Amino acid sequence: MTMAAAIESQTADARAWSKASRIAGVDIFHDLAAAETVWRGFETSKQFYTPYQRFDFVAAWQRQVGEREGLRPFIVVGHDSERRPLMLLPLAIESRLGARCASFMGGKHSTFNMALYDRDFAANATEADLATLLGSIAERSRVDALALHQQPLNWQELPNPMALLPRQPSVNDCPLLVLEAGAAPTALISNSFRRRLKGKERKLQALSGYRYYVATESADISRLLDWFFRVKPQRMAEQKLPDVFAEPGIEQFIRTACLTPLADGNGHVIDIHALECDDEVIAIYAGVADGHRFSMMFNTYTMSGNAKFSPGLILMRDIIDRHAAQNYRALDLGIGSDEYKRLFCKSDEAIFDSFVPLSLRGRLAANALSALNRAKRTVKHNPALFEIAQNLRSMFR
Repeated sequence: MTMAAAIESQTADARAWSKASRIAGVDIFHDLAAAETVWRGFETSKQFYTPYQRFDFVAAWQRQVGEREGLRPFIVVGHDSERRPLMLLPLAIESRLGARCASFMGGKHSTFNMALYDRDFAANATEADLATLLGSIAERSRVDALALHQQPLNWQELPNPMALLPRQPSVNDCPLLVLEAGAAPTALISNSFRRRLKGKERKLQALSGYRYYVATESADISRLLDWFFRVKPQRMAEQKLPDVFAEPGIEQFIRTACLTPLADGNGHVIDIHALECDDEVIAIYAGVADGHRFSMMFNTYTMSGNAKFSPGLILMRDIIDRHAAQNYRALDLGIGSDEYKRLFCKSDEAIFDSFVPLSLRGRLAANALSALNRAKRTVKHNPALFEIAQNLRSMFR
């Protein structure tokens, strides 16, 4: 029996598959608070999840952004016969192409999307497990389709169980730097590049109070964010890009996540790395970290004359060296192919999308969304088409 057949016949096939599946039942929550306890139970070193799916990250996004956009939480928990949670899908429902579609909470601010898993379950998950999960969702909800974007094929050296579903490459790639254990600094960033950055940094080191640090105090975090929300719109206007940080709820979401400490005390939900001197903030990079990977979310640099000394690249070097010294194994600079990312990241993270129909109406929507994403990827990876698309976007803007 194929996965496609299992999805198509939904309830009946789910019951047949369940005999071979460890998922014995599914709970569905439409309230973040109701799911919080089981959700946080997945956030331990013994479980399998990305920092973009931490409860505090997703809750801040949903309450500040998702609710404003009319998205309703749809949190799916699969459990075994003894009701031990095996996985949690942090989704939200929206109407797309006339169908009720469930997608990962976090929107475009989440580089990677993945369920939270019991690590042993994730390591041995089967098509039967997923067929049971999908059949239960179809039977117990009115969701027509799952539209699951930007999922990693692997995370922390384990395969992502959702890759067993029908899938296609995501629209964009994610530049990745693998940090080999014990690698010399020059293996991560070449000697010649380091020398160039060191030459530029000498100019900055002459500034009074020049320093690199990770913000830990609330006052510093708020001050750096105040600066970011003043400067970033100017930088985006220079590039003739829309100010995505001005969209409703985004600033509140970012401030909440940056100011929320992690339960284990190792940083915040979003960490801010900064270069500054006594007179000004020179550059910041903000991202999420989990002891294994640092993943960049947003950044900007000064509008002053100090910008000519490449402070963003210097800060990126400091971040790479810091995390390599802490035995991190990977670092990514977020979705997109900006030129500066290729100075550090020579490979790409394999990420995929899945559009899974759960009803006839959902099949029409899933097929249309799949085709749209394939078209977007074609444009993004064809320089001539991409230039045309950029020109058209500028004209309409």
